[in-house]
Amino acid sequence: MKRLRYLQDVWDTRVAAGLEEPELLRYRSNLLGSDLRITNFGGGNTSSKVKQKDALSSATVEVLWVKGSGGDLGSIQRAGFATLYQEKLLGLEKLYRGIQHEDEMVGYYPLCTFGLNPTAASIDTPLHGLLPYAHIDHLHPDWGIALAASANGKERLAEFNQKYGHTLVWIPWLRPGFELSRLIRDAVRENPKADGIVLGGHGLFTWGETQRACYENTLAVIDDLGEFVLGHVEKAGESLFGGTQFTPRDDRQLLAVELLPALRGRLSAKKKLIAHYSDLPEVLRFVNSRDAAALARLGTSCPDHFIRTKIRPLLIPWQPGGDVPALFAALDESLTAYRKDYEAYYHKFATPDSPALRDANPTVVLVPGVGMFSFGKSKTEARITGEFYTNAIHVMEGATSLGDGRVPSTLPQADVAAPSEAFAVHHNYVALPQSEAFRIEYWQLEEAKLRRQPPEKEFARQVVIVVGGANGIGRATAEAAAQRGAHVVIADRDAETAKEAAAQVARSAGKEDSHAATVDIRDRASIRRLLEEVVARFGGFDVLVNTAAMFASSSDGTVSDEQWRTTLDLNVVANHLLVDEAWPILAKQNLPASIVLTSSANAVVPKHGSEAYDVSKAALSHLVRELAISLSPIVRVNGISPATVVKGSTMFPRERVIASLTKYKIAFDPAQSTEELRDLLSQFYAKRTLTHAAIDPDDCAKAILFLASPSARCTTGHLFPVDGGLSEAFLR
Repeated sequence: MKRLRYLQDVWDTRVAAGLEEPELLRYRSNLLGSDLRITNFGGGNTSSKVKQKDALSSATVEVLWVKGSGGDLGSIQRAGFATLYQEKLLGLEKLYRGIQHEDEMVGYYPLCTFGLNPTAASIDTPLHGLLPYAHIDHLHPDWGIALAASANGKERLAEFNQKYGHTLVWIPWLRPGFELSRLIRDAVRENPKADGIVLGGHGLFTWGETQRACYENTLAVIDDLGEFVLGHVEKAGESLFGGTQFTPRDDRQLLAVELLPALRGRLSAKKKLIAHYSDLPEVLRFVNSRDAAALARLGTSCPDHFIRTKIRPLLIPWQPGGDVPALFAALDESLTAYRKDYEAYYHKFATPDSPALRDANPTVVLVPGVGMFSFGKSKTEARITGEFYTNAIHVMEGATSLGDGRVPSTLPQADVAAPSEAFAVHHNYVALPQSEAFRIEYWQLEEAKLRRQPPEKEFARQVVIVVGGANGIGRATAEAAAQRGAHVVIADRDAETAKEAAAQVARSAGKEDSHAATVDIRDRASIRRLLEEVVARFGGFDVLVNTAAMFASSSDGTVSDEQWRTTLDLNVVANHLLVDEAWPILAKQNLPASIVLTSSANAVVPKHGSEAYDVSKAALSHLVRELAISLSPIVRVNGISPATVVKGSTMFPRERVIASLTKYKIAFDPAQSTEELRDLLSQFYAKRTLTHAAIDPDDCAKAILFLASPSARCTTGHLFPVDGGLSEAFLR
């Protein structure tokens, strides 16, 4: 293989030697998808034509293995590929009625399925089937799209081919489908020595007669494109994007934390969104440039980009030297205009059979001096959306740097789909026509893909903070919230246990949706740092749960003055501090939110020996009522009142369990494990209830999440008993 300058050949011949063709396709795809310079998340597709035995006829047939709809090359497994009889797929051309009937062809693909394969074939399937090559890669490298989105792209392609010895062929813009398949097939027939195709405004096709040859050709072409494009970018230097207009703010990360809750609240008017913030050097260079507003207004070129980033981002027209109130005013004004523009865009191009208008809010927000904010239904989607716009920035910097000051009268992207005047151009960068953008964003086939997605879980799109989440009730709550779709923050004084709990929760929530943080809720500054950390990571939060508490005890049964102060400080004052710091963020979001605090049945059941704890919980119960009034109507505040929960509780170390067993004259063996001793004590407490059921952390977690969920949307200011039926604690 030729020497690579930017990419790396990571093909392992020892691994590949033991793989059959479908697994080699999977292997090749994973290698390509692991480098975002080669293709973006979920973008592009790969294929192989494989000889296999037909189960019915026993004849050997050619089967097209191609990435299925919605898959991601970096993580795809064998089951992610659609399989079609190649002969049947080619036979569909007889049924093709022309570009006006393009979409009906997708309905025929399932009829070409080889085997009982449930993986849906994508709209790009015929682009692979009609090309005469054994192995094909269709990718969206930024360097390739930069060339494809250049007003002088066809001229630059000829220059590139001559300089690097390639024979890439240019194809004008056309939406993926059967017509484009026929166009690229005819192009390679006319250019039999071609080693790839540049799709105007779209992406790159490369191929090879073996898996390895295809991989090598793809890397070689993309690497050479990288040298070609980056050479022009470096030459542009300080003049890139028209030069610098603003300087990045030194306090931009602090400002981002201040801005994020307001942004999240405004953009979540229809459905809650999770946020991601980026101040990468290329992002800052773009948002602070003179051409940022004009280029952002044009939108992106590659269909893979704007499906996530929408037709264009929102760039807030704010002077970075201005104050924060001016930034918020500019946000509101520009967001209102964005929504109107988006609705106008929809109504201009919608047809009677178009899907309904989707959320008119942007998914990418650019702020001069600060950076980029991206949004999605999950942290992963929010990050990926930002990555896609970063890809778009790379494309724009490449396309503008390839310009020579001239714009041809006929753009090379223009053809049957759209004339030159339909494309918008700025400094050689060519954006996709809005009519074409709409046809893809509101494509019935894309709508069908969205509808195939599984229904969202109860706490999807929500961020749940669990203070005291490393153990006991808190840990059970965190795990249950994750299983119900929440993004979970486990906050605890014990940093190591919090990390271990977060790792466990990540198995349900996903690596990016779980986070561990350290906090001492007796310290207002520590609480503030926690909440700023959460906002920086997710954009805000929706549910705040506190299960942290202490029970003062001693070997002789007396409670010192200092223990009294500490108990009240942690069990009462700390809850006030926690909510007091949370409120400004929740108010700025202005989204429905919920707070659940942990009181106790002891709040209403007086007894000897636990006065400090009982009094503190009684105060906390009333604090719940007070907070429910003061934080309404945005935030609901409730609490749970469990009877004694021994299992997993840090308030029941071995010494206290033994002391309690001794106090209640319960026989035990000192050699028994702590958990066995806890079970004995739990059963004793259970016998004092009407149900004779020991209170488990999971019981409390279910109650907490019920109160936090929309199921309890009309409940606030109440204490939910989880006590097994403790008659002494009945309502009073």
